[in-house]
Order: sequence, then C-alpha cells, then structure tokens
Amino acid sequence: MRLGPRPAALGLLLLLCAPAAGAGDAQGEHRTDYDREALLGGQEEVDEYVKLTPEEQQKRLKSIVKKIDLDSDGFLTESELSSWIQMSFKHYAMQEAKQQFVEYDKNSDGSVSWDEYNIQMYDRVIDFDENTALDDAEEESFRQLHLKDKKRFEKANKDSDPGLNLEEFIAFEHPEEVDYMTEFVIEEALEEHDKNGDGFVSLEEFLGDYRRDPAANEDPEWILVEKDRFLNDYDKDADGRLDPQELLSWVVPNNQGIAQEEALHLIDEMDLNNDRKLSEAEILENQDLFLTSEATDYGRQLHDEYFYHDEL
Repeated sequence: MRLGPRPAALGLLLLLCAPAAGAGDAQGEHRTDYDREALLGGQEEVDEYVKLTPEEQQKRLKSIVKKIDLDSDGFLTESELSSWIQMSFKHYAMQEAKQQFVEYDKNSDGSVSWDEYNIQMYDRVIDFDENTALDDAEEESFRQLHLKDKKRFEKANKDSDPGLNLEEFIAFEHPEEVDYMTEFVIEEALEEHDKNGDGFVSLEEFLGDYRRDPAANEDPEWILVEKDRFLNDYDKDADGRLDPQELLSWVVPNNQGIAQEEALHLIDEMDLNNDRKLSEAEILENQDLFLTSEATDYGRQLHDEYFYHDEL
C-alpha cells in the first residue's frame, strides 16, 4: 500500500510558517478584508466579530489597551506592545496544543500514546523500520519525517509512562517553548544541516543543495538574501559558521523580532503627535488598523475573555 504525502505534525515547522501569515503585504500595508477573513481564526470568528456592536468593540478594545499599558501611564510603548504580542503568540500556541491534546487522547485517559497520535494524524498506526530506506522517493521522505516525529515524541516524554501528559504534549508540539527540548532542537538541526559532522553549519551547508549555474555571472536574488541573513542575522561572531546557539536563532521562530517589528509598524502608522508611543485616543482614532494587527491577533482577542476581561 502506497503512503500518500500526508505531512507529519512538525510543531516547529508549523510555528516557523505561522508568523509569516500574520505579516502585511509586500509593501508593509495591512490588508483589512484579507486579515479579517483569513486571520481571525476561521469563519466562526469572523461572524462573531461582525456581531459585536461598535460600542462593544470599543469597550473591549479599551480593556485590552489598559492591559498592554503595564506601567499605567496612559501610553503604549514599543516595549509594552512587543511584550503583549509575544504573550499573545504563546497563549494561542498553548491553547491550540491543549485543544489538540483532547482530540489526540482517544481513550480520554489523560495521556496521548504514540498509537493515538498516529491514528489522529493518519487514521492508522504506522511503524517504519529505522534502518530500511524505501525505494520510492516520496515514501522515503515521509518515512524520514515520521521517524523525526517519533524521536521528538520520545524526547518529550520525561517520565516512564508510555504516553505524553499535557505538559509533555506541549513540549512535543512546541519544542521551542520548552527548555528541556532545546538540546533536541539543536541536535535535529545539526543532523539535517551539518553535512561534514563538525558540529557547525557553514554557509555552504546553510544554503543546502544550491549550486550556481556555470553560465550565470552572479547568484540569484534569493541566494543573495540568504547569504545576507547568514552573515548579518545569524553568524554573530562572524567566524563564517553557525555554532549551536547561533543555529538555534535560525531554526527557532523569532517571535520577539516579529513582535518588535509589528510594534514599530503600529507606532509608525498610528502615532499622530510623533512622541513614539500610543495614547488610547490615537488607538481609537485608528481602531480598524489596531484590530487587524497582531496586537489584537487580528481582532481575535475581542472574543477571548482571557484578554479583555478585567483580570488576566
């Protein structure tokens, strides 16, 4: 029986992709209609957004603004906005993992076994031989992904029980959020990219299988961009290679950087008096922009009491 190319649930890869969906268009502008439809969390959330009266929207928005304002001085700084956005990222990642845990725990015993994970993901239990490669390239690619999932599953399991409890399941889905999984994340990245086994990732290894066209005078644009990222973003000590900690900054999504960029964008767009911070009046003046930004998770926070209720 041929296995279809069903993707494994690689939490790290999903998180790497997720922030890009929250960005603006190529010109850095927010696309309000697109954001509301695609980023509120589904049609149900869009419908709920529409049902809120303008008065209720404003009431909940004011409550959120007060919570972002950590020092209660009446203004939102870049730091306060960035911290709030990062907290929102983590909150929803954890909420999603908790919902998945219930779905995966087929017998409701408070633990997700490897078999239950397989049944939820693939409708059957799959077991590959670790030492036997498959002839079909597509099937072999899937086997490799599945084995990586199994290795991460085993690493997330801290106790002697065969399945994962909720804490361990979160570590499995989001290893970048859990300290005891950091070493595993680095090891997995080195296994994939460190071709010569020296414990580092060189620029050539970073670029993967790319080889310049002999007929071309220079590298394509995307290669120039990747080289710039390697040299200026990741290789902090400028030694021409990424050590394990530098590698971590590449393979783990930089939510802090994304949050800072969004905070700066909001201040640039909404700061009417150029004091580099936002008052409640400035936010209400630009309410639509604020509600289609990561500061409110594209309006989703207006429907989550965790954010707009009087106490977090």
